[in-house]
Amino acid sequence: MIVRISSDRLEDVVPLFDAYRVFYKQESDLDRARQFIEARWANKESVIFVAYQDGKAVGFTQLYPTFSSMRTSKNWILNDLYVDAKARGQGVGEGLIKKALAFAKQEGATFVRLSTQVENATAQRLYRKMGFQIEDPDTEFLTFTKTAL
Repeated sequence: MIVRISSDRLEDVVPLFDAYRVFYKQESDLDRARQFIEARWANKESVIFVAYQDGKAVGFTQLYPTFSSMRTSKNWILNDLYVDAKARGQGVGEGLIKKALAFAKQEGATFVRLSTQVENATAQRLYRKMGFQIEDPDTEFLTFTKTAL
């Protein structure tokens, strides 16, 4: 079962979100994870779907809105996708992506964008299987980031 998170299920996401951060080499911090998830939900800044197996939360995905002036549309960045190690290889990640794509389509989006580490071959295989294509950054636009603010 995959559901959009509601206030009574926020706590289900916290340990998964913390594990996701640890996967990306951040220190475990359940309080920080809780505060972040609660703030995104309370401020309606993201949409979170959670996958359950036997009543236990085993995976989640979090989408953030983005807007395209040229397409005059609201689109979505699939920023976070995590499946507990015990539930991997069982279609949970694919189910979460399908749910996210269906949601985006229902909302009138023209695209869903995501990124992953170059070394994450498992995720890349899944994204390709789901129809995502790698963008060529040299064709039309360059993306710049300034981190020292």
